[in-house]
Amino acid sequence: MTRSAASAEPPYVRIVNEIRRRIAAGELAAGDRVPSTRGITREFGVAMATATKALTALRQQGLVQVLPGIGTVVAQPRTGTGSGGRTAGPARQARPARPPLGEPAPELTRERIVLAALGIADGEGLSAVSMRRVAAELGVAAMALYRHVPGKDELVVLMADEAAGRGELPEPGPSDWRERLEQGTRLQWEMYRRHPWLAQVMSMTRPPLVPNAMAIVEWSMRTLDHLDPTDMIHVAVTMVNYARGTAVNLEAEAEAEHSTGITSTQYLDANEEALSAIVASGRFPMYSSLAGRHDLEIDLDTIFEFGLRRMLDGIEVFVTR
Repeated sequence: MTRSAASAEPPYVRIVNEIRRRIAAGELAAGDRVPSTRGITREFGVAMATATKALTALRQQGLVQVLPGIGTVVAQPRTGTGSGGRTAGPARQARPARPPLGEPAPELTRERIVLAALGIADGEGLSAVSMRRVAAELGVAAMALYRHVPGKDELVVLMADEAAGRGELPEPGPSDWRERLEQGTRLQWEMYRRHPWLAQVMSMTRPPLVPNAMAIVEWSMRTLDHLDPTDMIHVAVTMVNYARGTAVNLEAEAEAEHSTGITSTQYLDANEEALSAIVASGRFPMYSSLAGRHDLEIDLDTIFEFGLRRMLDGIEVFVTR
């Protein structure tokens, strides 16, 4: 290909060709994460839409796949395609969502749409979910989705309900109100841990109607039904707001880690010298007392654990007064 022909290629094609080359050369092996949309925008200097288009093309060629909670990875090699494990050229690979020749295509259902969208959100964040993107994941036209789901807003609510319904509610569960409320709140935290994008959806002022999430709260409050109904709902919402309020940081932290390539611990370590300079002024005695404390561990999980105990202590005073 001449230089002029190469420069005339759409930007997303250039990205696809480069990632395809890395896979063929063994630089990216099956199961390895490929650059995220944000990583592509930084590396290739393109817009987010172009990065998304490139990843969609790679999925359609069967080179990559989205794994919930992990992201986009190199797809497993196909068997029976020679020593390299792949077909002779990526252009001849079938779309992952399409069946082998001669077999009928799987019926497009609301469930398949929701599960595909859930996989995208778990792997790349809620911002990566669109009707067009989900359609590409399923190998169908975008308009086909609207026969099952009215639009993205409704799809997100269905995704939230599916995510909330994946945790099992123990039955009969603890009979002690505090143990039960604690366990119910932990179930909510685990739900957000599995699906970091979910906290952005579960508004406290305009809550979406998510029956499976409501079931967790109902289960949590079952041994507090002796309270006045107004008090009961305030206790329930307080704990819901605590779990969700802590969890809103999960997706932001994941995005920051993907964007910078460093963890929150590495970030704090890198800024230790600057922090020491600030606290040396004497204005911040609490922070000064922590200087050099390398045994101190603080992250979203420790924050959740400490706060959960204090929240339950306060509610216990209220319940037993």
